[in-house]
Amino acid sequence: MSTDPAARVRDIVGAMAPQPPVELADTHRLIEDLGYDSLRLMELTLVLERTFGLPRYRPEDLIGVLRVDQVIELVARTVAA
Repeated sequence: MSTDPAARVRDIVGAMAPQPPVELADTHRLIEDLGYDSLRLMELTLVLERTFGLPRYRPEDLIGVLRVDQVIELVARTVAA
């Protein structure tokens, strides 16, 4: 697994995707393109929190996080805070 945080997020999102694409793009939508459902999204959130040592996200923190690039941005913003 990469040491670059953005690449690590991509690796995790791609590995956990119920419908993984041949090549993951930052513009892939979590639900429509990668097949995530609410349970799988919760699991993804927990894995990201544990991997990066993040505080628990509140549901309102996750509103509008629909694509891979938005997940990367959320993690980067949280790590920087």
